[in-house]
Amino acid sequence: MILNCIIIDDEPIARKLLKEYIEEIDFLRLVGMAENPLKATALLSEMEVDLVFLDVNMPKMNGFQFLRSANNLPMVIMTTAYGQYALDGFEMAVVDYLVKPFSLERFLKACNKALELKILKQKPSTENKPAEDHFFVKCDGKIERVMYDELLYIEAMANYVTLYTTGKKLVVYHTIKGILEKLPPARFVQVHKSYIVNIGKIGTIEGNMLHVGSEKITVSQSFYEDAIDKILAGRFLKR
Repeated sequence: MILNCIIIDDEPIARKLLKEYIEEIDFLRLVGMAENPLKATALLSEMEVDLVFLDVNMPKMNGFQFLRSANNLPMVIMTTAYGQYALDGFEMAVVDYLVKPFSLERFLKACNKALELKILKQKPSTENKPAEDHFFVKCDGKIERVMYDELLYIEAMANYVTLYTTGKKLVVYHTIKGILEKLPPARFVQVHKSYIVNIGKIGTIEGNMLHVGSEKITVSQSFYEDAIDKILAGRFLKR
């Protein structure tokens, strides 16, 4: 991923140093420089900019005035010789605040923050996606839908597994490990090398036995501690 960036700084030496630092970092691309925020406005309207390196003390309009007056600004890293303004910068949600003179290492750290934010923003939101409630398996030449809410437990037999649901039993050519990897971990737990259980279908825990519907399933010693912790998951009410 490449971040297109611009420099806004009234000092030629500062612009030159920032340009050299930017050229050292492979995910940064310098697309413009301006000696004050007023001249930078045109750059921001004409180009796709991801990141602004913004000085604080500049004639006509300082960096904070620019931040307060601009709409829909890209990410901003402030650069200044005055450390006392750092708190003001962070209150305005800048990515980072660099106090001059700063090293390439410190500059890179700030840029990495910006890159991480950009990646985070581009991740697809899962808020509006419907929760998955089923999966499909091939059984007897047909593709069967299996609802998570109807699946009681799974039993392994060599290279096959049997899925026990509230309405039927499906024998599938699969491994228990492969099935477990496809199930939502918050809803299912392996309790034995040969058994996976739907946590929501467990009615009673009696020693190392789980009552699932009308069946009793053994929790093996090697799985017991992790399985019971996951089944109870902070929901066990003690006196």
